[in-house]
Amino acid sequence: MAVCAVCGAENRARARFCDACGSPLTAPAEAHEQRKTVTVLFCDVVGSTALGETADPEALRALLARYFERMRQIVERHGGTVEKFIGDAVMAVFGVPVVHEDDAVRAVRAAAEMRDALPDLGVQARIGIDTGEVVTGTEERLATGDAVNVAARLQQAAAPGEILLGAGTRLLARDAIEVDEVEPLELRGKARPVSAYRLTAVRPDAPGVARHLDSPMVGRAHERQLLENAFANVVRRQACALFTLLGTAGVGKSRLVREFLRGLDARVVEGRCLSYGDGITYWPVVAILKQLGPDPSENGPISAVLGESDVPTTPEEIALAVRRHLEVAASERPLVVVFDDIHWGEPTFLDLVEHVADLSRDAPILLLCLARPELLDKRPGWGGGKLNATTALLEPLDAGETETLIESLLDGEELEPVLAERIRAAAEGNPLYVEEMLAMVRESGEREVVVPPTIKALLAARLDQLDPSERGVLERGSVEGQLFHSAAVAALATPPAPAEPQLVALVRKELVRPDRPQLPAGDAYRFRHLLIRDAAYDALPKTVRADLHERFADWLHRHGADLVERDEIMGYHLEQSYRYRAELGQADPVLAERAAELLAISGRTARLRGDLRAAATLLSRAAELHAPNRLSLLPDLGDLLFETGEIARAAAVLDEAITSAGEQGDERVEAIASVWRAMIAGHAGEQSASGEHVIALAEQAAEVLERLGDRPLLARVLAIQARNCFYVGRAERSLNGLREAVELAFEAGDLYVARDCVLWMVGAMVYGPTPVGEMGRFEFPAELRPGLERMPWALLHEGFFHSGSGRFAEARECFRAGRQLAAELGNRVHEAGCSMFIGELELHAGDPVAAERELRVGFDRLGELGESGFRSTMGTLLAEALVLQGQDAEAEDVLAMVDEFVLKDDADPQVRMRSVRARVLARRGELADAERLGREAVAIAAKTDYLVLHGKALLALADVLRTAGADEDAAAALREALSLFERKGHIPLTNETRILLAAAPVT
Repeated sequence: MAVCAVCGAENRARARFCDACGSPLTAPAEAHEQRKTVTVLFCDVVGSTALGETADPEALRALLARYFERMRQIVERHGGTVEKFIGDAVMAVFGVPVVHEDDAVRAVRAAAEMRDALPDLGVQARIGIDTGEVVTGTEERLATGDAVNVAARLQQAAAPGEILLGAGTRLLARDAIEVDEVEPLELRGKARPVSAYRLTAVRPDAPGVARHLDSPMVGRAHERQLLENAFANVVRRQACALFTLLGTAGVGKSRLVREFLRGLDARVVEGRCLSYGDGITYWPVVAILKQLGPDPSENGPISAVLGESDVPTTPEEIALAVRRHLEVAASERPLVVVFDDIHWGEPTFLDLVEHVADLSRDAPILLLCLARPELLDKRPGWGGGKLNATTALLEPLDAGETETLIESLLDGEELEPVLAERIRAAAEGNPLYVEEMLAMVRESGEREVVVPPTIKALLAARLDQLDPSERGVLERGSVEGQLFHSAAVAALATPPAPAEPQLVALVRKELVRPDRPQLPAGDAYRFRHLLIRDAAYDALPKTVRADLHERFADWLHRHGADLVERDEIMGYHLEQSYRYRAELGQADPVLAERAAELLAISGRTARLRGDLRAAATLLSRAAELHAPNRLSLLPDLGDLLFETGEIARAAAVLDEAITSAGEQGDERVEAIASVWRAMIAGHAGEQSASGEHVIALAEQAAEVLERLGDRPLLARVLAIQARNCFYVGRAERSLNGLREAVELAFEAGDLYVARDCVLWMVGAMVYGPTPVGEMGRFEFPAELRPGLERMPWALLHEGFFHSGSGRFAEARECFRAGRQLAAELGNRVHEAGCSMFIGELELHAGDPVAAERELRVGFDRLGELGESGFRSTMGTLLAEALVLQGQDAEAEDVLAMVDEFVLKDDADPQVRMRSVRARVLARRGELADAERLGREAVAIAAKTDYLVLHGKALLALADVLRTAGADEDAAAALREALSLFERKGHIPLTNETRILLAAAPVT
């Protein structure tokens, strides 16, 4: 079978010119390996061994020769290719050399015809069919892949006269077949049972790809108006008009026409061109003639077309007869003739349609043709020059229309917003894609959007019809991505060659469109649909992908100097190249090292700009390559995973770093990973964790780094040490340590660490002895100000200042904006932690109900993340809010949870826990225990320099003492608290305490 390189049509075996477009048929191109989804059929004669024992060898040979020839004819008539005869078995492949969107249907129809032909040959057979991805174009065989093995095993498992289908074939052919499900089969060589289906019937008139005409039509008002205007002109002028509606598969052509025809005052007849088969030239004409009924005045050419006579005729005579027949039918009532899929129409059929459009007179006939854009490749002048011809292109739905379609298809059913958005983004306005993806989500129950096999088949078939040079351009472009540059496509060719002629053709075929270039290297193009890009890419063998990814990275290195994301993009392409080679058993450690280095650089850049999720992902990918520099990446990766809320994974990464560093004698990595791991232990609620332990480890690590002269890492270790000084209640010491770390970080050019230190300085100032007024005068270092608007803690610092100054509305706004920014940056721990600041603000503002609402959200979210350091403080504040509302029992439940993970030397929650419990016990009349706990809280707070925490512990103690009748001691506690709040300059707490003192009994 010869395949035309221009239009992709299949031709007679010895044809010199294409039967479809007339182009010369050149010799087959050199084999080019591709990955394709094909359908494989195995047919094996039953009882051939016994037949060989009883039949004469010559008779047996003649029988098998007739059998093989008959099977070959059936396979090839349905568009398949016989790969080989194995003994008395036939193996056929549908999708080689050219993929069709209905290959699975073709294979099933061929199988049914093969089975029905066997009795005439005096034999029976078993048939197995499976569909799957294979490699084609190799010298050894047509197809290599698991689908070949499964089809062979299904054939072996079938009973005589039975056809068994694999799950992939059944899914793709489901609208054209009827099947019975059989028990999953235990097939040789398969680890798990294989789903199988017994073919019971094939629907002869079902299209290869089902039309979904029952879905609601969305949009298309303009196109429908064009159709209505065309029909109105036909009726008004009593003339014939040709209207061609172009659009890619699934874009909604049939749905629009169905809506247009509904209620139309006209006689409607319809015919469809077939993609293959015998006698397909006049197939759609035969369909409309049968619908119109006989014309008593004509019994020549039309009877020949209908197969009712053997009258000699010509295409010209047939066209004339059909035109007159249509005119007679239209004389009674306006006639609409719908021809679908005319891009598959034979040239003679297309000539007939144009003949009717050109020459029909005095009859209201609307010739409504539906086609894909490929029609214009076969027939560039289609409709051209005709005053009565209109061609309209049906574009994809816009975002709003797609959203409306999804809602209509759901019909009140709930679908996760994120999942609906993924479907909308993946479908890119194609209604069929929306329907198929939504159906697949419903059937599978998966929460991910997977491209259905039906859509893959459509796209693969479309690409297989392209000229090889055009397809090569698409494939090379797909390696760069959905947007690609012509210069890169040209450079990746072997040998390099211009790609502009092919790109112009691809634009005309609605496969790509011009776009804005991102590099000063030629024009840029974008795939019209992401799924087209994926189909082109998926067809490339992994060896070719690996080579093209590496070559593109090298090209980008030379031409992308001005591209901000160059390192990240190069790293991605080198990573892909390495992974594909590794999958093929050809892992290249040099390639892995290059990729890991670029990904690590990109990750640190992302961290510097505050994009923590991207930074963690990039460093994870770099580490997964297992390059020689993997160990040095693990501490940073663990730190980032903690920041993004993946605490358990962060701990595992750091444990690996400590073990590996010890084995390899890398004391630098072992020292810093130990500090990071100890710090995370505190947030993970591990019982052995303590802030003092982190401080001690940080001191040891600092000695190692000083000796090694590694001042950048020293800055980070000192920052961790200072942060833990803050945790254990030494805020002033923390502030001094952070200042030292900031200087080292600036010296090393590590702005990320410098910024992190400054942010923790804010916390130390808020909790420590720094007066609120001085906090308001604090200025962030000049080096950090350019990115200040992207720092959540800058907003939080402002919020703390407003809160301490009594400006609650401004403080709320700052805290909420800081939380939103932390969410956008992927810092899930700090995002949840912001609820603590808002909750404490509401407590100061005297609204425990609002405080509870905020604190409960943060407490639960941190629990989901597995974080316990901030959560312990959050829980004690939540308990305080509950106690203020009189919900003592619930407060005790919360404190019981906190008891399970709070660190013994974490001063803040230890003080708050005792203060809250003291108030609860006092209310219950357990005054001695209440006073004991209250004084313990004050004693712990007094060892810190947390002025506000100390003052609030005194307020709680005063409350307990007043309940016990110790008014003088209560007043003393209030005066001490007032002194602390005044020293801090905290206006709301100062005012609250003065009110309490004024109300205290005079002794």
